[in-house]
Amino acid sequence: MEKAMIFHRAINEYAYGYDDQTIHLVLQTKHKDAEKVELIYGDPYDFEDKKWNYTVVPVERTGETTTVDYYKAKVEPPNNRMRYGFKITAYDGEEVFYLERGIFTEPSKEIGDYFCFPYFHPSDEYHAPDWVKDTVWYQIFPERFRNGDPSISPSDAAGWEEGVVTPKSFYGGDLQGVIDGLDYLEDLGITGIYFTPIFKSPSNHKYDTVDYYEIDPHFGDKKTFKRLVEACHSRGIRVMLDAVFNHSGYEFEPFQDVLKNGQQSRFKDWFHIHDFPIQTEPKPNYEAFGFVSRMPKLHTQNKDVQDYLLGVSKYWIEAFGIDGWRLDVANEVDHRFWRKFREAVKSVKEDIYIVGEAWHDSMRWLRGDEFDAVMNYPLVDSLVRYIEEQSIDQQTFKDRIVHLLHMYPQHVTEHLFNILASHDTARLITQTGGSEDKAKLLYLFQFSYPGSPCIYYGDEIGMVGGEEPESRGCMIWDETRQDLDLRTFIQTLIHLRKTEVGFSNEATFSFIDTTDECLIYQKETTDERLIFIINPTAEAIHVSDYEGDVILTSNEDDILQGYGYRVIKQVK
Repeated sequence: MEKAMIFHRAINEYAYGYDDQTIHLVLQTKHKDAEKVELIYGDPYDFEDKKWNYTVVPVERTGETTTVDYYKAKVEPPNNRMRYGFKITAYDGEEVFYLERGIFTEPSKEIGDYFCFPYFHPSDEYHAPDWVKDTVWYQIFPERFRNGDPSISPSDAAGWEEGVVTPKSFYGGDLQGVIDGLDYLEDLGITGIYFTPIFKSPSNHKYDTVDYYEIDPHFGDKKTFKRLVEACHSRGIRVMLDAVFNHSGYEFEPFQDVLKNGQQSRFKDWFHIHDFPIQTEPKPNYEAFGFVSRMPKLHTQNKDVQDYLLGVSKYWIEAFGIDGWRLDVANEVDHRFWRKFREAVKSVKEDIYIVGEAWHDSMRWLRGDEFDAVMNYPLVDSLVRYIEEQSIDQQTFKDRIVHLLHMYPQHVTEHLFNILASHDTARLITQTGGSEDKAKLLYLFQFSYPGSPCIYYGDEIGMVGGEEPESRGCMIWDETRQDLDLRTFIQTLIHLRKTEVGFSNEATFSFIDTTDECLIYQKETTDERLIFIINPTAEAIHVSDYEGDVILTSNEDDILQGYGYRVIKQVK
């Protein structure tokens, strides 16, 4: 047994309260080292004749990679407190006891040697809105979704879809256009809209905010936005706005005051200014988003900045009833601010959804006192590399997904914001080299994977576009130019997500090892199992026989065509 590969810590993704009664404990071992893992646990004060009374239960293996195996115990701690350790039995019969103070050959008699869960306070654990797990999101870039009120369009706005999209293009998309498009979204099955910024700004993307309390006049006004939120809510659609609190726009009044008054400005400590006078070229002498001089970084450790931004955060909930905040460049803002932000918005609306933009392992923000979720970029990266680029093989893909499933506590994974494309990436059909078949495989995996799926506007009808600004083209409303087959497929996936428990977060995800070249995984509940078969190659592949009802397939034959798929339902 490779003892150096055994790992557990009584924090974060390795030890957490899943619900108000249950604790999850996760253990790592070297791949195929352990034949059996058992949990030893008990109340730390429960002794009889100086002998600790404990219980021993088996621990389930929940994932395997080429290097490590994961095990998860689900236990209700006696009297809300617990000491515990792991008994590991190797295939050759060797037994070890893995405790906080080391590895033992027999159970330690010293209670202090064991891992400790001092007291289970549900209020200290991670809690996120339950509604998120059942939500299907649609991301809207407001300037490009629909022009509902040409009278407020920018004077230099081009005709819809006319010309080449540039970083400075305007087309007149607005909030009234979104209201006009709600029938379309409802028919698609959407239950949540994520808007990129809608606040006053000189740009088309609005990530350079001028006034956080005002709707951009080219998008509409507050009355229109209120009608939009009410119209969404009446259709069962949640609304999430984009908070750009890492940086402001160049025309933001406090920054303009600094430009005017220099060191005498009362706002000089709102930003990270290295010296005076202010310079923007060749690089700004103040901190900014990247080195973009028009996006000066806000000093969120400054109390006045905190008060201003927290006021903004609560205002749009109190005045308009929004349901979520997506946090731009969230990983570059200090943790103390985000803790205050969470307390502020949750005090107004307990079930508001908080999503941080982070492209990497984000456990430090997901401990229950900052975000509810992050945008799941590692998922789409692995999917595209495996199915489209074929730059990683099936085993590497499975390793990455198993690792991702254990990167966070289970309930965090169930609330992750799962995207395949966004305003920051190329469009999905472009990423797949124009292949609708590959795109369908990506969507099938996205909608059957734990978390909350999001569709980037227009991707459901096969819109194309490379990296920004190409991916921010105008929504195509002419059905004769839409990929209606792809749209129908996504509509079907949304329906299955809502009606088949195997597609939901209530089912457990795991891979099935087979000799087939296909990728095969299952979603399982106590009553049923869905088996997903994906052919990620251009070649036809014979599929092993699986009993059950076929509820979704690309073809009816035993031979699964290139980039084909099949979903089989088995009732236990």
